[in-house]
Amino acid sequence: QVQLVESGGGLVLAGESLRLSCAASGMRFSLAAMGWYRQTPGKQREVVAAISPGGNTNYADSVKGRFTISRDNEKNTVYLQMNSLVPEDTAVYYCAADQGIDSSWDTFLAGAVDYWGLGTQVTVSS
Repeated sequence: QVQLVESGGGLVLAGESLRLSCAASGMRFSLAAMGWYRQTPGKQREVVAAISPGGNTNYADSVKGRFTISRDNEKNTVYLQMNSLVPEDTAVYYCAADQGIDSSWDTFLAGAVDYWGLGTQVTVSS
């Protein structure tokens, strides 16, 4: 049974940083593309960043230059380092995994991933 467990969310001030972690189990982590999404009330879930099994990364335009996605295959964990946070980054952040051999940035843009975590709340106060 695949499980994705997010941690690291919280309340911070604008300009500060947070690092989210997502621990995966029950899957061949090193072969999976991993990503982060976020969602605010009344809005669709949007992809924030994704990383391929080989370490290639993609980002939403809104977070480029501020967020960094990385992975540690030894720890079966994917991270999202979020710097220079702004109130508009306030959302529930979800970890996602896709095991398709054709997985790509388009897969994550479409939300067509295989597994989701339960989410962690990030609140940025001004």
